[in-house]
Amino acid sequence: MTSPLIESLEALIVDLPTIRPHKLAMHTMQNQTLVIVRLRCSDGIEGVGEATTIGGLSYAGESPESIKTNLDNYFAPLLVGQPAGNINAAMLRIDRVVRGNTFAKSAVETALLDAQGKRLGLPVAELLGGRVRDGLEVAWTLASGDTGKDIDEAERMLDLRRHRIFKLKIGAQEPARDIAHVAAIKKALGDRASVRVDVNQAWSEAVALRGCQLLGDAGVDLIEQPTPRHDRQAQARVSARSPVPVMADEAIESVEDSFALARAGSAPVFALKIAKNGGPRAVLRSAYIAEAAGIGLYGGTMLEGSVGTLAAAHAFATLARLEWHTELFGPLLLTEDILVEVPLYRDFQLMIPTDPGLGVVLDEERLQHFRRR
Repeated sequence: MTSPLIESLEALIVDLPTIRPHKLAMHTMQNQTLVIVRLRCSDGIEGVGEATTIGGLSYAGESPESIKTNLDNYFAPLLVGQPAGNINAAMLRIDRVVRGNTFAKSAVETALLDAQGKRLGLPVAELLGGRVRDGLEVAWTLASGDTGKDIDEAERMLDLRRHRIFKLKIGAQEPARDIAHVAAIKKALGDRASVRVDVNQAWSEAVALRGCQLLGDAGVDLIEQPTPRHDRQAQARVSARSPVPVMADEAIESVEDSFALARAGSAPVFALKIAKNGGPRAVLRSAYIAEAAGIGLYGGTMLEGSVGTLAAAHAFATLARLEWHTELFGPLLLTEDILVEVPLYRDFQLMIPTDPGLGVVLDEERLQHFRRR
Protein backbone atom coordinates (compact mmCIF):
# COMPACT_ATOMS: atom_id res chain seq x y z
CA MET A 1 0.00 0.00 0.00
CA THR A 2 1.40 3.40 -1.00
CA SER A 3 1.85 5.81 1.89
CA PRO A 4 -0.05 9.11 1.54
CA LEU A 5 2.13 12.16 1.04
CA ILE A 6 2.05 15.59 2.59
CA GLU A 7 0.65 17.96 -0.03
CA SER A 8 0.73 21.31 1.78
CA LEU A 9 1.41 23.04 5.09
CA GLU A 10 -0.50 26.27 5.80
CA ALA A 11 0.00 28.57 8.80
CA LEU A 12 -2.70 31.07 9.83
CA ILE A 13 -2.37 33.76 12.50
CA VAL A 14 -5.58 34.02 14.53
CA ASP A 15 -6.33 36.80 17.04
CA LEU A 16 -8.92 36.00 19.71
CA PRO A 17 -10.27 38.25 22.50
CA THR A 18 -9.89 37.31 26.18
CA ILE A 19 -12.44 37.57 28.99
CA ARG A 20 -10.22 40.06 30.88
CA PRO A 21 -6.67 41.41 30.94
CA HIS A 22 -4.32 38.65 32.11
CA LYS A 23 -1.37 39.97 34.14
CA LEU A 24 1.99 38.20 34.18
CA ALA A 25 5.31 39.42 35.52
CA MET A 26 6.59 40.18 32.00
CA HIS A 27 3.41 41.14 30.14
CA THR A 28 -0.30 41.90 30.42
CA MET A 29 -2.37 40.09 27.81
CA GLN A 30 -5.31 41.93 26.27
CA ASN A 31 -5.99 39.15 23.72
CA GLN A 32 -4.37 35.93 22.57
CA THR A 33 -2.77 35.18 19.22
CA LEU A 34 -2.64 31.63 17.88
CA VAL A 35 -0.83 30.18 14.89
CA ILE A 36 -3.01 27.44 13.42
CA VAL A 37 -1.30 24.87 11.18
CA ARG A 38 -3.23 22.91 8.55
CA LEU A 39 -1.35 19.93 7.10
CA ARG A 40 -3.11 18.45 4.05
CA CYS A 41 -2.34 14.97 2.77
CA SER A 42 -2.82 13.16 -0.53
CA ASP A 43 -5.42 10.80 0.99
CA GLY A 44 -7.70 13.77 1.72
CA ILE A 45 -6.93 13.87 5.44
CA GLU A 46 -6.05 17.14 7.14
CA GLY A 47 -4.11 17.43 10.39
CA VAL A 48 -4.42 20.49 12.61
CA GLY A 49 -1.85 21.92 15.02
CA GLU A 50 -1.28 25.08 17.03
CA ALA A 51 1.67 27.21 18.14
CA THR A 52 0.97 29.89 20.73
CA THR A 53 3.28 32.11 22.71
CA ILE A 54 2.63 34.99 25.11
CA GLY A 55 3.08 38.68 24.41
CA GLY A 56 5.01 38.56 21.16
CA LEU A 57 8.65 38.13 22.24
CA SER A 58 8.14 38.95 25.93
CA TYR A 59 8.06 35.28 26.95
CA ALA A 60 10.10 33.32 24.42
CA GLY A 61 12.29 33.64 21.35
CA GLU A 62 9.46 32.92 18.95
CA SER A 63 6.56 35.22 18.07
CA PRO A 64 3.39 34.48 16.07
CA GLU A 65 4.85 36.35 13.12
CA SER A 66 8.18 34.53 13.21
CA ILE A 67 6.45 31.17 13.66
CA LYS A 68 4.34 31.72 10.53
CA THR A 69 7.31 32.97 8.51
CA ASN A 70 9.45 29.99 9.46
CA LEU A 71 6.66 27.47 8.87
CA ASP A 72 5.97 28.94 5.43
CA ASN A 73 9.56 29.32 4.29
CA TYR A 74 11.51 26.55 6.02
CA PHE A 75 9.21 23.84 7.40
CA ALA A 76 6.82 23.53 4.45
CA PRO A 77 9.55 22.86 1.82
CA LEU A 78 10.99 20.16 4.08
CA LEU A 79 7.64 18.41 4.50
CA VAL A 80 5.79 18.69 1.19
CA GLY A 81 6.14 15.44 -0.75
CA GLN A 82 7.21 13.43 2.31
CA PRO A 83 5.25 10.43 3.69
CA ALA A 84 2.44 11.71 5.89
CA GLY A 85 2.21 8.62 8.08
CA ASN A 86 5.83 8.48 9.27
CA ILE A 87 5.95 11.04 12.10
CA ASN A 88 9.42 9.97 13.22
CA ALA A 89 10.91 10.54 9.76
CA ALA A 90 9.14 13.88 9.29
CA MET A 91 10.29 15.31 12.62
CA LEU A 92 13.84 14.00 12.22
CA ARG A 93 13.98 15.66 8.81
CA ILE A 94 13.00 18.96 10.42
CA ASP A 95 15.39 18.55 13.37
CA ARG A 96 18.35 18.02 11.05
CA VAL A 97 17.78 21.39 9.39
CA VAL A 98 15.93 23.59 11.90
CA ARG A 99 17.54 24.61 15.21
CA GLY A 100 15.31 25.59 18.12
CA ASN A 101 11.87 26.81 16.99
CA THR A 102 10.17 24.39 19.37
CA PHE A 103 6.82 26.21 19.21
CA ALA A 104 6.69 25.77 15.42
CA LYS A 105 7.88 22.17 15.73
CA SER A 106 5.15 21.46 18.28
CA ALA A 107 2.45 22.70 15.88
CA VAL A 108 3.79 20.49 13.08
CA GLU A 109 4.14 17.40 15.28
CA THR A 110 0.59 17.96 16.54
CA ALA A 111 -0.76 18.24 13.00
CA LEU A 112 1.04 15.05 11.96
CA LEU A 113 -0.39 13.19 14.97
CA ASP A 114 -3.88 14.54 14.31
CA ALA A 115 -3.76 13.38 10.70
CA GLN A 116 -2.39 9.95 11.60
CA GLY A 117 -5.03 9.48 14.29
CA LYS A 118 -7.78 10.30 11.80
CA ARG A 119 -6.16 7.94 9.28
CA LEU A 120 -6.07 5.03 11.74
CA GLY A 121 -9.30 5.85 13.58
CA LEU A 122 -7.48 6.40 16.89
CA PRO A 123 -7.33 9.33 19.33
CA VAL A 124 -3.89 10.92 19.67
CA ALA A 125 -3.61 9.64 23.26
CA GLU A 126 -3.74 6.08 21.93
CA LEU A 127 -1.05 6.87 19.34
CA LEU A 128 1.12 8.07 22.25
CA GLY A 129 0.81 4.78 24.15
CA GLY A 130 -2.71 4.88 25.57
CA ARG A 131 -4.57 7.04 28.04
CA VAL A 132 -4.60 6.09 31.72
CA ARG A 133 -7.20 8.76 32.58
CA ASP A 134 -10.17 10.29 30.80
CA GLY A 135 -9.93 13.72 32.41
CA LEU A 136 -7.29 16.07 33.80
CA GLU A 137 -7.79 18.32 36.82
CA VAL A 138 -7.21 21.91 35.76
CA ALA A 139 -5.91 24.89 37.76
CA TRP A 140 -7.16 28.44 37.16
CA THR A 141 -4.95 31.52 37.22
CA LEU A 142 -6.18 34.47 39.29
CA ALA A 143 -4.50 37.34 37.47
CA SER A 144 -6.58 40.47 37.90
CA GLY A 145 -4.09 41.87 40.42
CA ASP A 146 -6.94 42.90 42.73
CA THR A 147 -7.19 40.83 45.92
CA GLY A 148 -10.94 41.21 46.37
CA LYS A 149 -11.70 40.44 42.74
CA ASP A 150 -9.44 37.39 42.82
CA ILE A 151 -11.15 36.02 45.94
CA ASP A 152 -14.59 36.52 44.39
CA GLU A 153 -13.44 34.83 41.19
CA ALA A 154 -12.04 31.84 43.09
CA GLU A 155 -15.27 31.47 45.09
CA ARG A 156 -17.26 31.48 41.85
CA MET A 157 -15.04 28.78 40.33
CA LEU A 158 -15.47 26.60 43.42
CA ASP A 159 -19.25 27.03 43.31
CA LEU A 160 -19.30 26.06 39.64
CA ARG A 161 -17.06 23.02 40.37
CA ARG A 162 -14.76 24.23 37.61
CA HIS A 163 -11.50 24.75 39.56
CA ARG A 164 -10.18 24.06 43.07
CA ILE A 165 -6.52 24.76 42.27
CA PHE A 166 -5.56 28.41 41.90
CA LYS A 167 -2.34 29.94 40.66
CA LEU A 168 -1.41 33.56 41.31
CA LYS A 169 0.91 35.46 39.00
CA ILE A 170 3.29 37.54 41.11
CA GLY A 171 6.62 39.28 40.60
CA ALA A 172 5.48 42.52 38.97
CA GLN A 173 5.01 44.25 42.37
CA GLU A 174 7.21 44.63 45.43
CA PRO A 175 7.64 41.16 47.03
CA ALA A 176 6.01 42.18 50.32
CA ARG A 177 2.93 43.45 48.48
CA ASP A 178 2.71 40.35 46.31
CA ILE A 179 3.06 38.01 49.29
CA ALA A 180 0.39 39.88 51.25
CA HIS A 181 -1.93 39.53 48.23
CA VAL A 182 -1.32 35.78 48.08
CA ALA A 183 -1.68 35.31 51.85
CA ALA A 184 -5.05 37.09 51.89
CA ILE A 185 -6.41 34.87 49.12
CA LYS A 186 -5.18 31.66 50.78
CA LYS A 187 -6.69 32.75 54.09
CA ALA A 188 -10.05 33.39 52.42
CA LEU A 189 -10.09 30.03 50.61
CA GLY A 190 -8.60 27.93 53.40
CA ASP A 191 -8.47 24.18 52.87
CA ARG A 192 -11.11 24.29 50.14
CA ALA A 193 -8.49 25.02 47.50
CA SER A 194 -4.82 24.66 46.65
CA VAL A 195 -3.09 28.04 46.16
CA ARG A 196 0.12 28.26 44.15
CA VAL A 197 2.25 31.10 42.77
CA ASP A 198 4.18 31.76 39.59
CA VAL A 199 6.96 34.33 39.97
CA ASN A 200 8.00 34.16 36.28
CA GLN A 201 11.74 34.55 37.13
CA ALA A 202 11.20 37.97 38.76
CA TRP A 203 13.15 37.42 42.00
CA SER A 204 16.86 37.36 42.77
CA GLU A 205 18.18 34.44 44.77
CA ALA A 206 18.26 36.50 47.98
CA VAL A 207 14.67 37.69 47.55
CA ALA A 208 13.54 34.19 46.64
CA LEU A 209 15.03 32.66 49.79
CA ARG A 210 13.00 35.02 51.98
CA GLY A 211 9.94 34.99 49.73
CA CYS A 212 9.65 31.21 49.67
CA GLN A 213 9.73 31.10 53.46
CA LEU A 214 6.96 33.69 53.74
CA LEU A 215 4.86 31.97 51.08
CA GLY A 216 5.24 28.71 52.95
CA ASP A 217 4.05 30.40 56.14
CA ALA A 218 1.01 31.64 54.20
CA GLY A 219 0.04 28.09 53.18
CA VAL A 220 1.10 28.16 49.52
CA ASP A 221 1.54 24.66 48.01
CA LEU A 222 3.88 25.29 45.06
CA ILE A 223 6.23 28.06 43.86
CA GLU A 224 6.94 28.27 40.14
CA GLN A 225 10.23 29.58 38.72
CA PRO A 226 11.13 32.24 41.31
CA THR A 227 14.64 32.89 39.92
CA PRO A 228 16.04 33.50 36.39
CA ARG A 229 15.89 30.40 34.22
CA HIS A 230 19.58 30.36 33.27
CA ASP A 231 20.86 30.14 36.88
CA ARG A 232 20.32 26.47 37.69
CA GLN A 233 22.58 26.62 40.73
CA ALA A 234 20.56 29.45 42.27
CA GLN A 235 17.35 27.55 41.67
CA ALA A 236 18.87 24.46 43.29
CA ARG A 237 19.94 26.46 46.36
CA VAL A 238 16.54 28.13 46.69
CA SER A 239 14.78 24.81 46.23
CA ALA A 240 16.93 23.14 48.89
CA ARG A 241 15.97 25.77 51.50
CA SER A 242 12.37 26.39 50.52
CA PRO A 243 9.65 24.90 52.77
CA VAL A 244 7.46 24.75 49.64
CA PRO A 245 8.25 22.69 46.51
CA VAL A 246 9.80 24.81 43.75
CA MET A 247 8.87 24.09 40.14
CA ALA A 248 11.02 24.66 37.06
CA ASP A 249 9.17 26.21 34.13
CA GLU A 250 11.03 28.79 32.02
CA ALA A 251 14.24 26.88 32.82
CA ILE A 252 12.94 24.06 30.60
CA GLU A 253 13.19 25.09 26.96
CA SER A 254 14.05 21.68 25.54
CA VAL A 255 14.27 18.01 26.41
CA GLU A 256 18.01 18.55 27.00
CA ASP A 257 17.20 21.22 29.60
CA SER A 258 15.06 18.70 31.44
CA PHE A 259 17.99 16.31 31.67
CA ALA A 260 20.40 19.03 32.83
CA LEU A 261 17.99 20.26 35.52
CA ALA A 262 17.34 16.73 36.76
CA ARG A 263 21.08 16.05 36.93
CA ALA A 264 21.67 19.29 38.86
CA GLY A 265 18.81 18.64 41.29
CA SER A 266 17.47 22.10 40.49
CA ALA A 267 13.80 21.48 41.28
CA PRO A 268 11.54 18.71 42.64
CA VAL A 269 8.74 19.56 40.18
CA PHE A 270 8.82 20.11 36.40
CA ALA A 271 6.26 22.01 34.33
CA LEU A 272 5.62 20.18 31.06
CA LYS A 273 4.76 22.27 27.98
CA ILE A 274 4.47 20.80 24.52
CA ALA A 275 5.44 24.09 22.87
CA LYS A 276 8.76 24.39 24.70
CA ASN A 277 9.75 20.78 24.12
CA GLY A 278 8.74 20.55 20.47
CA GLY A 279 5.45 18.65 20.51
CA PRO A 280 3.32 16.05 22.33
CA ARG A 281 5.83 13.24 21.75
CA ALA A 282 8.74 15.48 22.68
CA VAL A 283 7.18 16.58 25.98
CA LEU A 284 6.78 12.95 26.99
CA ARG A 285 10.56 12.52 26.69
CA SER A 286 10.96 15.26 29.31
CA ALA A 287 8.34 13.57 31.44
CA TYR A 288 10.18 10.26 31.35
CA ILE A 289 13.43 11.95 32.39
CA ALA A 290 11.65 13.53 35.35
CA GLU A 291 9.96 10.27 36.32
CA ALA A 292 13.31 8.44 36.31
CA ALA A 293 14.78 11.15 38.58
CA GLY A 294 11.84 11.11 41.02
CA ILE A 295 10.69 14.59 39.97
CA GLY A 296 6.99 15.49 40.17
CA LEU A 297 5.06 16.54 37.06
CA TYR A 298 2.70 19.39 36.26
CA GLY A 299 0.93 19.82 32.95
CA GLY A 300 1.65 23.39 31.93
CA THR A 301 0.25 25.70 29.27
CA MET A 302 1.31 28.55 27.02
CA LEU A 303 -2.32 29.69 27.22
CA GLU A 304 -3.03 27.87 23.99
CA GLY A 305 -6.43 27.85 22.38
CA SER A 306 -8.47 24.68 22.06
CA VAL A 307 -6.28 22.89 19.51
CA GLY A 308 -3.04 23.27 21.47
CA THR A 309 -4.75 22.60 24.79
CA LEU A 310 -6.22 19.31 23.61
CA ALA A 311 -2.91 18.29 22.03
CA ALA A 312 -1.26 18.69 25.45
CA ALA A 313 -4.16 16.91 27.16
CA HIS A 314 -3.76 13.84 24.94
CA ALA A 315 -0.08 13.63 25.91
CA PHE A 316 -0.64 14.23 29.63
CA ALA A 317 -3.41 11.62 29.71
CA THR A 318 -0.80 8.91 29.05
CA LEU A 319 1.35 9.72 32.10
CA ALA A 320 1.22 7.27 34.98
CA ARG A 321 1.72 10.04 37.54
CA LEU A 322 0.72 13.68 37.27
CA GLU A 323 0.85 14.62 40.95
CA TRP A 324 0.48 18.37 40.47
CA HIS A 325 -2.29 18.11 37.86
CA THR A 326 -2.49 20.67 35.00
CA GLU A 327 -3.32 24.25 34.08
CA LEU A 328 -4.90 23.60 30.69
CA PHE A 329 -7.39 26.44 31.02
CA GLY A 330 -6.37 28.41 27.92
CA PRO A 331 -9.71 28.06 26.06
CA LEU A 332 -11.58 29.31 29.14
CA LEU A 333 -9.66 32.59 28.97
CA LEU A 334 -11.04 33.28 25.48
CA THR A 335 -14.43 34.73 24.62
CA GLU A 336 -14.40 33.14 21.15
CA ASP A 337 -13.33 29.79 19.69
CA ILE A 338 -12.53 28.47 16.23
CA LEU A 339 -13.83 24.91 16.79
CA VAL A 340 -17.27 23.52 16.04
CA GLU A 341 -17.33 21.95 19.53
CA VAL A 342 -15.33 23.54 22.33
CA PRO A 343 -13.41 21.48 24.93
CA LEU A 344 -15.55 20.05 27.74
CA TYR A 345 -14.76 21.11 31.32
CA ARG A 346 -16.72 19.53 34.19
CA ASP A 347 -16.21 18.52 37.82
CA PHE A 348 -12.88 20.37 38.00
CA GLN A 349 -11.53 18.50 34.95
CA LEU A 350 -10.89 18.86 31.24
CA MET A 351 -12.34 15.80 29.51
CA ILE A 352 -10.17 14.25 26.80
CA PRO A 353 -11.89 13.59 23.44
CA THR A 354 -12.29 10.02 22.25
CA ASP A 355 -12.81 10.82 18.55
CA PRO A 356 -9.96 10.07 16.10
CA GLY A 357 -6.98 12.43 16.10
CA LEU A 358 -7.26 15.38 18.46
CA GLY A 359 -11.03 15.12 18.27
CA VAL A 360 -11.44 18.66 16.89
CA VAL A 361 -13.23 20.15 13.89
CA LEU A 362 -12.39 23.67 12.77
CA ASP A 363 -15.26 26.12 12.37
CA GLU A 364 -14.33 27.50 8.95
CA GLU A 365 -16.47 30.61 9.20
CA ARG A 366 -15.10 31.65 12.57
CA LEU A 367 -11.54 30.77 11.57
CA GLN A 368 -11.79 33.08 8.58
CA HIS A 369 -13.40 35.81 10.68
CA PHE A 370 -10.61 35.88 13.28
CA ARG A 371 -7.58 35.13 11.08
CA ARG A 372 -5.16 37.98 10.54
CA ARG A 373 -5.01 39.22 6.95
